Amino acid sequence: MRKIITLFLIIFSIVTNAQNDFFSNNRIILSLKKEINEPVTNLNQIKKLKFLFNDYPINTIKPLDIARTNVLNGRPVLVIFNNPINIETIIQKLKDTNLFDYVEPDFISFGSGKKDESYISYDIRFIPTLTTIPNDQFFFRQWGLHNNGSFTLSPSLVDADVDMIEAWDITTGSPNIKMAVIDTGVRMNHPEFSGRFFSNSSETINGLDDDGNGYVDDINGWDFVNNDNNPTDDQGHGTNVTGIAMANANNNIGYAGVDWNCKLLPIKVLDFNNSGFNSNIIASIYYSIDRNVDLISISIGSSGFSTAYQNAVNQAYSLNIPIIACMMNFNNNTSYYPAAFNNTIAVGSTNPNDNRTVPFFWSSTSGSNYGNHIDVVAPGNYIYGLSHTSNSGYETYWGGTSQATPLVSGIVSLMLSLNPNLTVDQINIILRNTAEDQIGNPIEDTFGWDQYYGAGRVNAFNALSQVQSLSNEDIIYNEDIKIYPNPVKEILNFKSSVNPYSFSISIHDITGRLVKDYHKVNNSIDVSQLKNGVYILNIDYDKNKIIKKFIKE
Repeated sequence: MRKIITLFLIIFSIVTNAQNDFFSNNRIILSLKKEINEPVTNLNQIKKLKFLFNDYPINTIKPLDIARTNVLNGRPVLVIFNNPINIETIIQKLKDTNLFDYVEPDFISFGSGKKDESYISYDIRFIPTLTTIPNDQFFFRQWGLHNNGSFTLSPSLVDADVDMIEAWDITTGSPNIKMAVIDTGVRMNHPEFSGRFFSNSSETINGLDDDGNGYVDDINGWDFVNNDNNPTDDQGHGTNVTGIAMANANNNIGYAGVDWNCKLLPIKVLDFNNSGFNSNIIASIYYSIDRNVDLISISIGSSGFSTAYQNAVNQAYSLNIPIIACMMNFNNNTSYYPAAFNNTIAVGSTNPNDNRTVPFFWSSTSGSNYGNHIDVVAPGNYIYGLSHTSNSGYETYWGGTSQATPLVSGIVSLMLSLNPNLTVDQINIILRNTAEDQIGNPIEDTFGWDQYYGAGRVNAFNALSQVQSLSNEDIIYNEDIKIYPNPVKEILNFKSSVNPYSFSISIHDITGRLVKDYHKVNNSIDVSQLKNGVYILNIDYDKNKIIKKFIKE
């Protein structure tokens, strides 16, 4: 069986390493130019596009964002054809019409972690004093959180960890923070996730789309693979990475997640083969934004550049929603997305001895990717975790930048629990400034930032300590202007030391589309005519620009 698995991994590595043109043969993503004179609600109404419907039978046309409007102009739109077609040909034909901002393939993405179910027993437990130690049964295996040098599956170095138990003395997280994990889904009934799901109070199980976001009965998340409200994991990757970030702690079973209290929005975009369409990932980012999450963890990668994907990432960034993403595992400097986008936090992997992971345990040719876009590294090899098929199976370990990424996501979640007003850039700067530098192979890990380790291996205690020490002068909190109530049904009020009459206010939907303008407002504005959803409030006054989010119910 092990030989078969090894052969599969070798084949998988070859295929995914050559995936620069690995995309669907019956799907494309496009965006109509906003400058088109008429609002377009159906592509078939444009004469120049008649050939698209006459020559290529179409199964589905659907927007990937959540704008609560039928108008398609300026939005990312997925087109699914009934049959395989020549993607390059149809893309060129559509580009020649000069009607689109972009037309592109729907690239395939893959989860970047692999697992091994073998288990070598070791039970050397060292319990330090004066720190927060969870009572979880197998916490002693979690070398990435606390490494006492006793880990036996790989050469291990004392303190080659993220100083997690010291960090827990500062905080173990807040239920007010909401993390979306975009992956293969999770084991929904696992006790390690009990009480942790972020519930959509605007939906009830009635077969209707109560909140008008395009997803029926999405109480606890969404499955974009099967288009239903049950994001159950049928592969294992998602349950593992989610557990690393946020498994319940101090419950005498299993493992301890980095954040013990944050809420989870599980989103399934990868199938049982650990692969999926970029279009589903793009849609899931807009979905996460609409659900008002605080951060997004993505342990997935694709080498195909996508403008639609980049726009979705940029939209999250503009709303101060950090996206933490994996570098991938091919031991090269190829750009994989979303990690290679400018506005994500890109994470590589280290071993129990603090060296960059080369190779991972599952393939001699694997290794943590490197390059100019890497930000930090974190423990990512031989990472024990939760099972997607059992509530009591804890013998599986994984390896990949997939496993390093949710560890960093958990730390970011803890940072936000201390200060929810941190911007993406501030979070990235703090992670970099507090990382431990020159801890690995000196040939690669040079002083300061380098392409192999980024700024270094993250240190949770240092990061949280810096967040604690920040003063009002260090960070602009935008708290001088408060908006309430939020969520709001009709009247949105302002509270500020600045006279609101000097405000110029614009409201945009989550795609960036302007929906309303106000000038010289009083102490409130009427938003009752807006459709339900998440909106961006831009406030301009005295050469300052402040961005707020609000939810219209």
